[in-house]
Amino acid sequence: MFANFGMTEILIILFVLLILFGGKKIPELAKGFGKGIRQFKSELKDV
Repeated sequence: MFANFGMTEILIILFVLLILFGGKKIPELAKGFGKGIRQFKSELKDV
């Protein structure tokens, strides 16, 4: 389903994110997202 994204769609999504959150907020969001993924994977190992 999500694998059908082309380069144009990805660029549009990135542009919308840039408009919504601004350039300074995006690295913070990415860092938080990475920490969340890492924590989720470690919790899966514990179960």
